[in-house]
Amino acid sequence: MLPRYRPLRNPVWRMGIAALLLGLIAATLGLERPAAGTGTLLPPPPPKPRKVLGAVLFEDRFDDGKLDGWSPDRADTWVERSGMVRAQLPDERQQHSLLYAGAIEWTDYAVDFDVCGMRGVDKGVVVRVEEGSGIGVDLRGPGYQDILLHRKEWPMGRARVTNANGVWHHVRMEARGHRYRVWVDDALILDRVDKSGVRPRGRFALAAYTGGVGECLVYYDNVVVTAIGSDPAQDVSARSDTP
Repeated sequence: MLPRYRPLRNPVWRMGIAALLLGLIAATLGLERPAAGTGTLLPPPPPKPRKVLGAVLFEDRFDDGKLDGWSPDRADTWVERSGMVRAQLPDERQQHSLLYAGAIEWTDYAVDFDVCGMRGVDKGVVVRVEEGSGIGVDLRGPGYQDILLHRKEWPMGRARVTNANGVWHHVRMEARGHRYRVWVDDALILDRVDKSGVRPRGRFALAAYTGGVGECLVYYDNVVVTAIGSDPAQDVSARSDTP
């Protein structure tokens, strides 16, 4: 007579077998195994690319497995993964990294992108970057739920906006003259004028920052930069539409 099957009652054994099965499935599908402490490594599928009106200066959907046209300040931070670009920093406070693109000669332009934070709080973009500084947007998630606009360390604006981790958000930032406008998920959130007038041109950069929480894992996708005119009323690129 065959012995009766008895289910495993030890929870440690069951957890070990479950982890082994998940590892085998991941290996079979060619998925990355999450690093220690990172939780879920991959975000939900990114949104479909939007149709952004206007003359395109730069565009990257990250579907070729390369980061051609980009210049990271920390090569170990930025990597293309599954049709997205991922930034992951060490679990230490006040670590930061930027992924640059574009030309110093750019003046009036808009940056559209999709972003999904998985760990940490901070994510965003810097425009008109020249000589190591620019105008930055920091979309802060859990514990803050807001967005900051700043020139170097000087604040230019703050507004409340819900942006949970594990969820994709669409951000558009315009730099027109000395006026800066920011949309999050198609809602105009910030509209400010920089009276100093010190940032008339420059390239742009995606941002990764651990801040005070000491962790950062963020994904970006569907980055498009378009030229915009000096008059908002005559600029058809001020809006973007889904296909």
